[in-house]
Amino acid sequence: MARRDLHSVLFPKQLKILTLFGEDLLLALKRRGLTKKMLCERTGFDHKTVNKVFAGDPGVAIGTYLKVMAVMGMESNFSEMAAHDELGIKLQNIKLLEG
Repeated sequence: MARRDLHSVLFPKQLKILTLFGEDLLLALKRRGLTKKMLCERTGFDHKTVNKVFAGDPGVAIGTYLKVMAVMGMESNFSEMAAHDELGIKLQNIKLLEG
């Protein structure tokens, strides 16, 4: 089976969002006074993987992002992302008003 180029699977806007997410995680790391080396030690990931996380690489497993966030005490932010569903709430409100 041929290896898929994950960069071609996502649209440019989605790649931009991942890039910004990685940059935000890097800023969060620095705000906490942690280094990439410390993060590697605490997650068990190598430097290459950690650098991919901060670059917003779409090939990084979602569990890897979650573990990085957990080390920084941000894992609850992860679960809140899908809970903040503005579009879903608007669609639900429309249905409720029609009924």
